Amino acid sequence: MRIVFVGAGELTAYTANLLINRGHEVIIIEAQKSKIEDLSETLDCSFLHGDGSRPNILEEADPKHCDILFCLTDNDQNNIIAGLVGRSLGFKRVVINIHDHEFESICLELGLEDTIIPSRTIGRFLADMASGVDTLELSTVIEGEARLYSVSIDEDYAGKDLDELELPKKTRAIFYYRDDEFHLTDKDSKLEQGDKLVFICHMESLEALKKTFNQVANDEKSPEA
Repeated sequence: MRIVFVGAGELTAYTANLLINRGHEVIIIEAQKSKIEDLSETLDCSFLHGDGSRPNILEEADPKHCDILFCLTDNDQNNIIAGLVGRSLGFKRVVINIHDHEFESICLELGLEDTIIPSRTIGRFLADMASGVDTLELSTVIEGEARLYSVSIDEDYAGKDLDELELPKKTRAIFYYRDDEFHLTDKDSKLEQGDKLVFICHMESLEALKKTFNQVANDEKSPEA
């Protein structure tokens, strides 16, 4: 795979090193030349000097031939902008890192579903550890063609039963969070606004699933005939 990072912090350095050792091609975009100089001594990858939220800089990475864009700067707003620009330029997948959880709903509204909130992930892991729970990493159980996808339920889907959703084939809603509480889905599950609903699906159904939950917004933007 060909993977691009925006931001040359500690997380980027560690992740990039793992990917390089696994045989992947890595490109790192960084605005501070000193960081590039430091990392170039330890990482065997390509570097671009510039602002990774600028279209002309991201275009130099050749988005059409890249698999993933990771936006991992220390600034949430910059990560969001870089993610939006990267998506518009044709990166196949965009993953952004945010520290302020208040930006999460905005990211979902903008269609940036692959959003990482480190404090939440680490917090749940530590809470599970303190409770004596063995937490399996997703990579150990989600293999091959299986994919997980989550959506935040808005007013257009609030009040609907799960069986009212027109889902693509090989797709199933498996659990949801409501007021930060975990619930398994069942035949009586009724959606409420603000629920975070998680699906498991075949990779071939992922795009159709995304379109299902963007359809209402798209219809509203379409001019009447």
